[in-house]
Amino acid sequence: MPKVKAEKKSRQHQEIKNQGIVFNTGIGQHILKNPLVVNGIIEKAALRPTDVVLEVGPGTGNMTVKLLEKAKKVVACELDTRLVAELQKRVQCTPMQAKLQILIGDVLKTDLPFFDVCVANLPYQISSPFVFKLLLHRPFFRCAVLMFQREFAMRLVAKPGDKLYCRLSINTQLLAQVDHLMKVGKNNFRPPPKVESSVVRIEPKNPPPPVNFQEWDGLVRIAFVRKNKTLNAAFKSTAVEQLLEKNYRIHCSVHSVVRGLTRRSSFPRSGWLDLCLISTGRPRRLQHQQEDRKCFAGGWLQREEGQINGY
Repeated sequence: MPKVKAEKKSRQHQEIKNQGIVFNTGIGQHILKNPLVVNGIIEKAALRPTDVVLEVGPGTGNMTVKLLEKAKKVVACELDTRLVAELQKRVQCTPMQAKLQILIGDVLKTDLPFFDVCVANLPYQISSPFVFKLLLHRPFFRCAVLMFQREFAMRLVAKPGDKLYCRLSINTQLLAQVDHLMKVGKNNFRPPPKVESSVVRIEPKNPPPPVNFQEWDGLVRIAFVRKNKTLNAAFKSTAVEQLLEKNYRIHCSVHSVVRGLTRRSSFPRSGWLDLCLISTGRPRRLQHQQEDRKCFAGGWLQREEGQINGY
């Protein structure tokens, strides 16, 4: 059995060498080779002839050339200069050449241009930072159709009460509508990855919810610090109460609030935490993985309106 596997691996490696490119799986280079999957992704993107498309990880251009047929312009971001050269060869001396712009570099360190739709077969190790870079990008784009590792995709779309519901779920769904589109098996890639994949559609909410995302994320980080803790237990820990007190003092200093003269300062910190938890309209002892984002948003919006100034 080991001999057969070794021969198969050697044969696959030789095929890749014959094509002139050895892909670096260490940085997530797994080229989508199945044209049916490529066509399915493009169909779900619902491109218009006037669209500017941002493609991240174009590889050798299997999807890029089909995007160029449907869109006004494609901006492709690629880190590997070998793949950039291959992509340029595919469109050279064709009408598509004028419609393609290539950005060479790390997409996480690149200032993204204007675009209407994003399509990406991402290196899976940058999935989370890229999603939030995308969602905080302005001006708003219409939608993104993205390939992710299956488990990551399931976390994105998980609902309250699901086993995979987590900080990633609540933060993403605060800012966007997220839908799982299709499962993609390992053999649809060259070379095959070690994990299964899924395609997800992300549509940002426009206008966005009226919250400061950094502060919101701080709240959610506390709520999900221990998976099986209740909201009450998470926010009543000594470390969290000290953090809230520190932040409250900073708030008073920045906004010139004289603490001795404020009605709120006469209340103990735990009293304001009780008010915040009760204001969500949910039982305080309910485990937080079963609380939906509206529960968090309700308490947070009350804080934004000045009813709760402790965080």
